[in-house]
Amino acid sequence: MDIEKIETWLKLKSDPLLIAGPCSVESEEQMMATAAGLAESGLVSAFRGGVWKPRTKPGSFEGIGSPALKWLKQAGIEHDIPVITEVANAQHVEEALNAEIDMLWIGARTTVNPFYVQEIADALKGVDIPVFVKNPIHPEVGLWLGALERLNQAGVKKLAAIHRGFYAYQSQPFRNEPKWEVFFELRRIAPELPVLCDPSHIAGKSELIGEVCQSALDLGMDGLIVESHIQPEKALSDARQQLRPTDLNAVYQALEHRDEAIDDRRFIAKLEELRSEIDQIDLEILRWIGKRLEIAKAIGPVKYENQATIFQMKRWFKVLENRKDQAKEMKLDDEMVHEIFQLLHKYSIDAQIKNHGEA
Repeated sequence: MDIEKIETWLKLKSDPLLIAGPCSVESEEQMMATAAGLAESGLVSAFRGGVWKPRTKPGSFEGIGSPALKWLKQAGIEHDIPVITEVANAQHVEEALNAEIDMLWIGARTTVNPFYVQEIADALKGVDIPVFVKNPIHPEVGLWLGALERLNQAGVKKLAAIHRGFYAYQSQPFRNEPKWEVFFELRRIAPELPVLCDPSHIAGKSELIGEVCQSALDLGMDGLIVESHIQPEKALSDARQQLRPTDLNAVYQALEHRDEAIDDRRFIAKLEELRSEIDQIDLEILRWIGKRLEIAKAIGPVKYENQATIFQMKRWFKVLENRKDQAKEMKLDDEMVHEIFQLLHKYSIDAQIKNHGEA
């Protein structure tokens, strides 16, 4: 992708980059008060505010719509700072451009559909405006990257990604699963692409936002986009995950900024020693996985000869329960063990299917 560096198109007021503002632009007074509180810290590089809000259930607050664009823009003018809002279709793009909104973002529900993204890309042809793309609801790097590529092919060069976590099937501390490994893969494929973290949507709770922010910085993300409301308890959407401007400032100031590379011989030597140990353990793990798959492969013909189904549900549940019990005794994370053995079981089943009739 042909992407301009973020420093060339956004005046950075803090390192890392900080974008903040309410989930929804609810009124002129709410927006002006929130913007004033955020501007006071001098840390915020752009104000965000949702004008159109895609909601799961009908009847929920879906944003003020077009009238809110002028409140958002006025907040930026008063504090000499760019503003950003979400667009989900070509009409949104047209109205945002007419209101001279400085930057746009595409939400998770839109990223998941290539038709929507292409409509937005077509509407942006010939327009020199920064566009941020949130990850799709489910962990598919291809969809995320595809959305960015569609915009890039339409001539948008000021691109960035936003990691906002993924739909969680099970109850957990966070609203959305971070699945940082998806970010790692995106960075491997597109190392030049700026990536921001949306800790508000990952955390889902204001008290967890600082923890997610710190994790994002430790993993090398380029910035944060955080929801902030002058009175979170009165917010019309996502009240639980918004911070007051003063609280956001406190969270940001408490973050520890760590370097990826440290020029300390003792540190480097110790790190390399521990990494070498991990490399040896990983090699052993791979060898044992290979042996496990060979045995699983041999089970296929045995089941075939006895007219047994490949998937043995009772056996699988027993294995999973047994491994979790063993992991508990070893004080290993239950969710981690569940995911590992689900993956091992998947490839074991694949191996048996491929070798099913080879008796």
